[in-house]
Amino acid sequence: MRTTITEALADIKTSQARITKKRQSIKSFLGRDARIRDPMENEGGSREFIRRELQSIADLETKIVNIRSAIQASNLTTELEIEGRRMILSNWLNWRREVSQGAKGFMAEVAAMLDQQRKQATSRGQPTTYAAAPSPDPQVGEWVVNVSEKELAEQIDQMEMTLGQLDGKLSLLNATTLIDV
Repeated sequence: MRTTITEALADIKTSQARITKKRQSIKSFLGRDARIRDPMENEGGSREFIRRELQSIADLETKIVNIRSAIQASNLTTELEIEGRRMILSNWLNWRREVSQGAKGFMAEVAAMLDQQRKQATSRGQPTTYAAAPSPDPQVGEWVVNVSEKELAEQIDQMEMTLGQLDGKLSLLNATTLIDV
C-alpha cells in the first residue's frame, strides 16, 4: 500500500486506538459463571472471539511496525537543508530529540544567569565588562563577563529558527513523501 507519511502516522494512531479497544473487549470475556449462557455463542463462543481478537491485535501490531520501518527507511534517504546545514532527515530528528532541547535549555539558563549576575553586580555598584574587551585599567570589584551576550542571543535565535524550519519542512515532507507499507 502506497501512502504519505502523514497518512501513515494517522494510521498508527488509529491502529493503536483499535488495539486498546480490542484489549478492553477481550477483558470482558475472560471468564463467566458456567451457569450463564455464553454471550458470544452465536459468533463461535468467547474462546473463539478472544482468539480472533488476539490475532487481530497481532496483525495491527505488525502493521504499526511495518509503517514505522517504512518511515524510518524514508528518513534514512531523505536529505534536508536548514540554515545551511544539510543532513538526512533521520539525523535531523535525532538532533531534535537528543541535542536541541538540552542545548536550548543550556543557552536559556546561561542567559538567565548572566542577567542575574549583571543585576547583582549593578546593584552593588560594580561596573560590568565583556572579557573580550576588558577595561585596560580594571577597577576594584569590576565584574567581567566571559560570554558575549550578543552572540548568545544570536545562538538562541538561530536555535529557534532552526527548530521552526525543521518543524515546517518536516510537516511538508510528511505530507508529500510517499512510502510503501
